[in-house]
Amino acid sequence: MLRYIIKRILIGIPILFLVITTVFFAFRLIPGDAARILAGDEAPIERVEQIRTELGLDRPVLVQYGAYLAGIARGDLGVSFSSRRPVAVEIGTRFGNTFSLALAAIGLATLVGIVLGVISALFRGKLADHVVTVIALLGISVPVFWLGLLMMQLFSVELGWLPAAGHGTWRHFIMPTITLSVFSIAFITRMTRSSLLETIAQDYVRTARAKGVRERLVLLLHSLRNALLPVTIVVGLRFGYMVGGAVITEEVFAWPGLGRLLILAVGQRDIPLVQGLLLVFATSFVVVNLLVDVLYAFLDPRIRHR
Repeated sequence: MLRYIIKRILIGIPILFLVITTVFFAFRLIPGDAARILAGDEAPIERVEQIRTELGLDRPVLVQYGAYLAGIARGDLGVSFSSRRPVAVEIGTRFGNTFSLALAAIGLATLVGIVLGVISALFRGKLADHVVTVIALLGISVPVFWLGLLMMQLFSVELGWLPAAGHGTWRHFIMPTITLSVFSIAFITRMTRSSLLETIAQDYVRTARAKGVRERLVLLLHSLRNALLPVTIVVGLRFGYMVGGAVITEEVFAWPGLGRLLILAVGQRDIPLVQGLLLVFATSFVVVNLLVDVLYAFLDPRIRHR
């Protein structure tokens, strides 16, 4: 198991390096001048050049790249152009908000998705299966921003049950959590259904039935437990996507998380902050993938011996 974990970690290192390099050079190809944005449109050229020198933007790109890599090696992500605070501090103040939202969303998606998937598999070809299929298709097809605005209009404006935006109480969690989890609910539902139907058709399940084991026990002890193994991977991957992909949800509900911070940073052309955020997103995804791989290898010993 230790050898397997080390191998997965070594695979993740070049991925992070590729992300760092791509983001660094790609962002410098985008039109716009961070020094001009910070100085203002009416600022004289001397002031713009002064800011560019202070930020180190007048140095050659390769020199900037080398300095950035050296900073990452020391755990230093740089200083935000706009706030002049360390990027690590800016990210740290908002990471908990994004993580808690993603955790609540994946918890809801896992619970609802598995229940709907089991119902769909048990009643294959019947009305319940068709209803669940329609729900899953709607969950995959509905745009996140449209669903968020629709829920805001209904539950905040029309009914006044929930706060429209912001963060602070459990009531603020409800609409963003549902909005962020809808796509994952549909995805997990379809995966659970497919996996369970495939497992039910296995020989050992037919043998259990032939021995007279109750259908409920066949489902819970023999079928569902093994069917959930591939679902584990899906849940982990969806959680990784949620941590880095909650940008639209956070913007719609004014959620003070990393996604909303990324939008602000891009608008202000805050290069260090954008680079730091994307690095955190990529690292989170790699770490979640590593944990999922380790968990799957623990549950299925055949994986770690490949």
